[in-house]
Amino acid sequence: MSLFDDEYYRGSGSRKGFSEQSPRRRGRSGGNGYGRGTRGAASAFLGAVIGSLLTVLLLGGIFAAFVLPRIGGTSLASASASTDPYDRIVQAAASARPAVVSIVNHRTAGELTLESAALGSGVVFEKQGSKAYIITNHHVVADAEELEAVLIDGTRLKAKVIGSDMITDVAVLEVDAKKVRSVAEIGNSDQLDLGETVIALGNPLGLGDTLTSGIVSYPKRIMPVSLNEDGVYDWEQQVIQTDAAINEGNSGGALVDLDGRLIGINTMKIASTGVEGIGFAIPINQVMTTVDELQSSGRISRPYLGVYSLDLSNPYSPMAEDQVDKLKLPSSVEKGVVVLESLGPAKEAGIKLNDVIVGFDNQSIDSTLMLRKYLYGYKKIGEKMTISYYRDGKKQKATVTLGERPEAGQ
Repeated sequence: MSLFDDEYYRGSGSRKGFSEQSPRRRGRSGGNGYGRGTRGAASAFLGAVIGSLLTVLLLGGIFAAFVLPRIGGTSLASASASTDPYDRIVQAAASARPAVVSIVNHRTAGELTLESAALGSGVVFEKQGSKAYIITNHHVVADAEELEAVLIDGTRLKAKVIGSDMITDVAVLEVDAKKVRSVAEIGNSDQLDLGETVIALGNPLGLGDTLTSGIVSYPKRIMPVSLNEDGVYDWEQQVIQTDAAINEGNSGGALVDLDGRLIGINTMKIASTGVEGIGFAIPINQVMTTVDELQSSGRISRPYLGVYSLDLSNPYSPMAEDQVDKLKLPSSVEKGVVVLESLGPAKEAGIKLNDVIVGFDNQSIDSTLMLRKYLYGYKKIGEKMTISYYRDGKKQKATVTLGERPEAGQ
């Protein structure tokens, strides 16, 4: 059989007008015409066989050259990776779920009912001997008198805070490891891609063992944060933005990839009329850096200046005109940090109420946010720092020796 199945291309000559012999040629054949016809048929058959073999060899060569390498190499991996994404979600959830716990914050000692408690989530990330350790958010365990971790099978374990940090919103809890069966696999949040499918697991609204899925809307979003929840943004947090549904109670829970690896700790969402599908998680690489220090020392050590402040120019909390006039600032000074109270190192350096800080060393300081970012990002405990500030309209300088932040809430 030839490559083409149409008889016009098979060499049989069975159709008129293509290879039909003329009467004149038949007449010249005489008595030997039959023999010549037999030899012609044999030649046609042999040609067909040879054509078929060549076709098989040609197709075999193409298959070997182009198809097999793709099946054996990247295409095989792609085929494996491109299985039904819903099946991958099921598999990832099955892997990650057992390590996710519900956190029950009893803010009144002795009242162990869920109705009187604040609820959140957590993730078991380590077992050492008889103890297991859980990551959650600082705001999940804040003001707790008693804490419980509820495992996926309903087992309730008493939990103890090993360390907690308000600025990163990370806390580490310790529980008895006897009944803890699973530990989360830690992923790499620096390798997240825009649009990657992720899964959020936690205890929203007290509905434990809940899963939602979505995508990475933005892998490294910088969000302003009000640490004191007073409406004034005084810190910035790098977060993973996702459209996976995150609700009250999801805080501290797991954000995992399709391999079931922990890539973030769910922390907050934007709850506003007309806003849907904007939630945030703390990248696990940042979380684990904080966790290591909390486990070793129970706290995060940061340099401490000792000022409570108000931004001179803040659109969310503007100062009244008469308050600004009392500062007697030159008209050219429109931004800075107004000192409301001076403690510790700042007080020792002579900083007072209503001084307006405008610079640290050679760095201009426009807001409390910039003040904190400079202190925590560039200075160390015990270092000296030059403060530039205005008092009664005159620019002055002072040298301060930075102390250690006395507690996370300050």
